[in-house]
Amino acid sequence: MTETLVALGWNDMFAAAFAPFAERRLVPARVAVEHRASYELLSEHGEATAAIAGRLRHEARNRAGLPTVGDWVAWAPATDGGRGTVEAVLPRASVFARKAAGNTRDEQIIAANIDIVFVVTSLNTEFSVRRLERYLTLAWESGAQPVIVLSKSDACPDPADIQRQVETAAIDVPVLLTSAKVGTGIDALLEYLRPNRTGALLGSSGVGKSTIINRLLGFARQDTGKVRDRDDKGRHTTTRRELVQLPGGGILIDTPGMRELQIADAGEGLLTAFDDIEALAAQCAFGNCTHGPEPDCAVKVAIAAGTLSVDRLVGWNKLVRELRYRTQWESKRAAAEARKKRG
Repeated sequence: MTETLVALGWNDMFAAAFAPFAERRLVPARVAVEHRASYELLSEHGEATAAIAGRLRHEARNRAGLPTVGDWVAWAPATDGGRGTVEAVLPRASVFARKAAGNTRDEQIIAANIDIVFVVTSLNTEFSVRRLERYLTLAWESGAQPVIVLSKSDACPDPADIQRQVETAAIDVPVLLTSAKVGTGIDALLEYLRPNRTGALLGSSGVGKSTIINRLLGFARQDTGKVRDRDDKGRHTTTRRELVQLPGGGILIDTPGMRELQIADAGEGLLTAFDDIEALAAQCAFGNCTHGPEPDCAVKVAIAAGTLSVDRLVGWNKLVRELRYRTQWESKRAAAEARKKRG
């Protein structure tokens, strides 16, 4: 296990999974950038470009079976100095995914093998606790540790008040108040990006992800877009997902802003993100309590006592309905496909 691989996030789990490929003289590499027909890789041999092997593309059941940014892959370098091929994807330690757009069952994998999910939201009119709850649900489902980054605190008249609101909604999740413009909170963010650890910046367009990366790198890696004054909306300055190595040894995956964030299959993530409501629900008189008209509802008691906000219950109900609809839609789709196969 070389120092170069360790610096890229390599560990004993990946080494064990790679053992069969080592016998075939393949090389472990990490996907840094995904293009339409090729991948940029990082390995102990440096940077390289690779295509995907036809067999791997054929055997992949869906897009999730193909390499994505953050993946560790078994790579066959070209003997003639060309780009070589990605022969296999190693099992993932964590995955941040969302439902692909449209009426499809596929998931879109945003980043793989991440230790920290930095959910970034700016302290302007873009700020929404409900949106944060949605991100947190998927973050917990990914298997990585979520951290909320409140950006652009220098432009907010009372950032401490918003931080308190977020801490109330995001139970057991660290909340960092930052300003990449003046440097506030950057050292605290770096504490999570020790050598051999990978973080991913996720959030809407214009929340300041690119500015944060520029600050962490110490130079302007890419332009940052001006946010419109009329609605605080930013343009997409990041157009692709990319794995970036930081000077201090950590790794960060930058991602484009996400306009749509549908939940694919995040039951466990929902339980964790809303464990306060789940704990209260366990005390309700009825096991199938909807926290509506039923008597002896612990959730309604907590709302009346002011220990749980109505808005938080509304956010929970919305995500539960979305997951329930998704499950029902999946069942109907599977039944229709089964009938079609039977003729």
